[in-house]
Amino acid sequence: MKQFSVRKYTSSDRQDWNDFVSKAKNATFLFHRDFMEYHQDRFEDYSLIIEDEKKWVAVLPANRVGDTLFSHQGLTYGGLVVKDSLKLEKVIYILKNILQKLEIYGFKKLNIKEIPLIYCNGFSDEFSYALFLADAKTIRKDTLAVIDYSLPITLSKDRLDGVKRGKKNHLIVKEENDFTSFWNTILIPNLSIKHQTKPVHSLIEILYLKSKFPQHIRQFNVYKEDELVGGTTIFESKNVAHSQYISANNLKNELGTLDFLHHHLITDVFKNKKFFDFGISNEEQGMKVNGGLSYWKESFGAHILMQDFYEVETKNYPKLEQVIR
Repeated sequence: MKQFSVRKYTSSDRQDWNDFVSKAKNATFLFHRDFMEYHQDRFEDYSLIIEDEKKWVAVLPANRVGDTLFSHQGLTYGGLVVKDSLKLEKVIYILKNILQKLEIYGFKKLNIKEIPLIYCNGFSDEFSYALFLADAKTIRKDTLAVIDYSLPITLSKDRLDGVKRGKKNHLIVKEENDFTSFWNTILIPNLSIKHQTKPVHSLIEILYLKSKFPQHIRQFNVYKEDELVGGTTIFESKNVAHSQYISANNLKNELGTLDFLHHHLITDVFKNKKFFDFGISNEEQGMKVNGGLSYWKESFGAHILMQDFYEVETKNYPKLEQVIR
């Protein structure tokens, strides 16, 4: 059986880590250390590096909470990030080595938040299969609303009417580098009033991330004359444009603000992408769905894609020892 070296990431690995994820077949800018570490005060980083005769073959962005290792909880998705040439058999053995090493280090469980396939450069389900072999349990499922640009896009009458209202009200969409107005005028007040919460990223954090990833993090605001009435923050990767934040003032239905904005983004700005991801509409660890929000997203022609969350006990590593014939 092939043996791989598994070790904990250290700051001296920073450049090699970034170089590796830039070439991996299932990675985006979220796995760059500048993104992973913007909130390092909130998480105990315990990312792993997997080597084959001192050559990097995979990494696992992760953090530690007690005796459980998590796919980094500060990221939207995670899992094993691998080089393009890595085959299924080796991924199975890599998981075996990871679980075995984690058990030695005192971990009892590994929790994985998989990366949706649309963010990968081709099929990349080897790790999910290895988790199945290790008797991993599915502990959560989220539903992403995704537009596939290879298929015809059909907007519902509701969305088309909203676009017409936006045109009638002479709305204008502008891409801007400053997030301050959207955060302070629209996003923070809305989240506070409607959900008694705050954005995942503070204004300072999103401005920092924009400075580090100017081509990947983009802000689109909607104006009626000179008044800011809504906007969205886009996280753009190679294949996907993802609406990280969507919000508008209380005139959004009357003005058609968000319909007008997203029609523009989908049919013009990001028309050459493979996918447009509206994100999830789930609540309570995936057990509830915000029906109105999900309907609005699907009304643009989006379809549902699953994101799975797994938990596997580290003691299960022997289950991976004799699966290859």
